[in-house]
Amino acid sequence: MSQNQSLHGVFAAVVTPLHQDYSCASEEMPALLHFLAQRGCHGALLLGTTGEGPSFAPQERLALLKAALVIRQEHPQFRLLAGTGTPSLEETVLLNRGAFDLGYDGVVVLPPYYFRNAPEDGLFEWFKQVLERSVPSGCALLAYHIPPVSGVPISIELLARLKDAFPTKFAGLKDSSGDAQHAIRLGETFGSDLVVLNGNDRLFSLALQAKGSGGITALANLISPLLRQVWELHMSGEDTTELQSQIDAARKVMESFPPPPTFVKSILSRRYNFPAWTVRPPLLPMPHDQVERANATWVEIYHG
Repeated sequence: MSQNQSLHGVFAAVVTPLHQDYSCASEEMPALLHFLAQRGCHGALLLGTTGEGPSFAPQERLALLKAALVIRQEHPQFRLLAGTGTPSLEETVLLNRGAFDLGYDGVVVLPPYYFRNAPEDGLFEWFKQVLERSVPSGCALLAYHIPPVSGVPISIELLARLKDAFPTKFAGLKDSSGDAQHAIRLGETFGSDLVVLNGNDRLFSLALQAKGSGGITALANLISPLLRQVWELHMSGEDTTELQSQIDAARKVMESFPPPPTFVKSILSRRYNFPAWTVRPPLLPMPHDQVERANATWVEIYHG
């Protein structure tokens, strides 16, 4: 299996277990990853948006990444991606090196999101430095395109420049723009030459049809069996419309109880007996009455 092929499929944008004092419950991450592997995930992204990545110090991130490696004792093919992007070039380089030293399959790197008016040439130089200094030969970097959150879009032109300059290291992107036309244009521009993992469950089937490589989504924490069924149907050339409508309904519920980390953690606790993990400020845990309403609404639409 090539490096790029290993980055295809259903990935969970996994939540980060936290004790009530906001410290990382790193020891509880392997059980969550085992749960996801058993339910059809090909892999997981740690410390992305759903994992509250920017809320953690470098040493916390590296400790969590190390703790997650236990999953490979029972599931050696389970793919691990690390969310590592920060506005700091040096910190991003440090985190990437740490992730690859641990044996991670790839890193998912936000652009330097504090600098919202940086020119494209500046963004290219930033990624160039990251790729040259922290991505070993045979390893993969995915850019993280989430302009509604980061405020810094990664243009198709920039993607092409990076792919041309680093054809083996720059693997592609996680596209969390939520833009259907953008997903289609990515497929039209790059075909299968670029790994494109869509970050919006509503666009999962469309992105696959547009030559996407799969998805990394918050809802994969909860509905990975359904997402895996869509993946398998797509791979066999069958229609995914009915299953995609179920995914859309689940996404609608999650969006009714924002933000995703609090919703996912609440449902994991209520439905699957995980601890009642908190979230780190500035996020706040879901009030009890809202947890009850979220759970009741969830049960109405999903029974997996």
